[in-house]
Amino acid sequence: MAILARQWRNIVRRDELWLAGLASVVGALAGLCAVAMNQFTQIAHHILFALPHHQRLSSATQLDRAQLLLIPALGGLLIGLIGLVLARVWPRRPVDTIEANALHGGRMSLVDSLIVAIQTMISNSAGASVGLEAAYAQMGGALGSKLGSALRMRRNDMRILVGCGAAGAIAAAFNAPLTGAFYAFELVIGTYTLANLAPVLLAAAVSVGIIHLFEGANMSTETAITGTVQAIDYVPILALGLICALLGIGVMRMVTLVEAIFRLSRIPTWLRASLGGLMVGALALIAPQVLSSGHGAMQLELTQKTAMATIALLFVFKALASAISLGTGFRGGLFFASLLLGTLVGKFYAAALAMLIHGPALPVEICAVVGMAAFAVAVVGGPLTMVFLALESTGSLPLTVAVLAAVVLSSLTVRRLFGYSFATWRFHLRGDAIRSAVDVGWLNNLTVKGMMRPDVRRCRVDIPIDEFRAEVPLGATGRMVMVDENGAYQGIVLIPELHALSTKSTQDLLRHTGDVLLPEMNVKDALNAFANAECDALAVVDNLKTRKVIGLLSEQYTLRRYSEELERRRQEVTGE
Repeated sequence: MAILARQWRNIVRRDELWLAGLASVVGALAGLCAVAMNQFTQIAHHILFALPHHQRLSSATQLDRAQLLLIPALGGLLIGLIGLVLARVWPRRPVDTIEANALHGGRMSLVDSLIVAIQTMISNSAGASVGLEAAYAQMGGALGSKLGSALRMRRNDMRILVGCGAAGAIAAAFNAPLTGAFYAFELVIGTYTLANLAPVLLAAAVSVGIIHLFEGANMSTETAITGTVQAIDYVPILALGLICALLGIGVMRMVTLVEAIFRLSRIPTWLRASLGGLMVGALALIAPQVLSSGHGAMQLELTQKTAMATIALLFVFKALASAISLGTGFRGGLFFASLLLGTLVGKFYAAALAMLIHGPALPVEICAVVGMAAFAVAVVGGPLTMVFLALESTGSLPLTVAVLAAVVLSSLTVRRLFGYSFATWRFHLRGDAIRSAVDVGWLNNLTVKGMMRPDVRRCRVDIPIDEFRAEVPLGATGRMVMVDENGAYQGIVLIPELHALSTKSTQDLLRHTGDVLLPEMNVKDALNAFANAECDALAVVDNLKTRKVIGLLSEQYTLRRYSEELERRRQEVTGE
């Protein structure tokens, strides 16, 4: 099996067509997963909420009030009990596609991803205000990672296959291949190159082909645009982009606030989602559109007129329901919720603008699409992803140009004022400094332990100075690591100073007594240590307690290894 995997890996490295072939397989599998998960949740909605055939939960108007309260609460209880069991029998934190490509070279656990997908489907089926798109991407990326691991592919190819899985998943979710492809480029792979262009686009196209084979699997947000965009319209469109950015930051902060409130409460962790489900159900008694992802509500808002007060109320309730769902422990994402929230903001903005100038200023459909894209880019990220989503949803190139302007302003505003998308914000709160999927994991793999020289010369710090000079003549070495009788680090003596200075004690020559490296430090930490110590070589100790010397590392060698790895990553990105 290992020989076969090695042969496949060599074939893929020699010919990019084979990588494209693997990408198409990953795209097909991702599409099938998206179809299966969507169909599962739709069937669950029809059974649990007694929906008529082909009706979405968030567009239903006649729902049993007891079901609205009971089902989300019971779903939350099930999520809490599953989490309680997993904490004991499977205490592992799942790695998502962005984290996998940023830190782990594209390696993901298929079992962990399957657990996330099941939890997300249960959450969505129970009516929690979360989307399935994160689970689609999770499963698609995990399938790509599993295939790459089975073939023992190199790091960069693994990352591309993870991106192919995510591209196929998002393309299937919206029936939009370009949206899926650029989701992978911007959010999962982190770069757009000729090397990853063909595999990712092919995976997205194959995935869309898969969903066309299944009736009822189309989850697109297609809408008809009747108005046109004039040059003067760009001023209010840019203002709408700015408003969406600020509101998007507010929604992300709201999720964190809800989490903090429940964390400070004395409510057991396994019971929080049940309470959250009860709260979401209470909101749904007033506005059923807050339930689930919001596909049905989106179609309604794009096709019908709604009063301004109703739009504002629905926005507040949907944002609150999403924050409660995620903050109390339901699994899912904010992708589709951000699209719906942006649509509501756009519709409200168009109505408010018409009131201010006492006449129609911008068509409601245009404001809805611009708001949808601008709000989504504030929360999810990926400016070109949202631009292509608008293009594939409307088919209008003039509107897409207007969307591009609003999206760019929204993205810049969020980066300036907040600095994170929702996914990277969660990483930040967890303590991981990940701003994108750009591969920084190799920095952690390039450790002091792997770079140091273990055969370092040592000398006892209590050695007489004359004996020391006789034992280490000038020119024999540049420095000597000094230790005590237990082998603990005491400092470094520069041999030229040993012979040039007149001193009676070795202690007077010790330098960098408190500056050491630890074996688990990465190359970035090591370079910072050299800069702070203003030293060209430092001793490596086992830990800060015993300080037993296990090696020596020079700044020159560290810089050389760092430069070699940077060049290797550049060659992988450019396909050399």
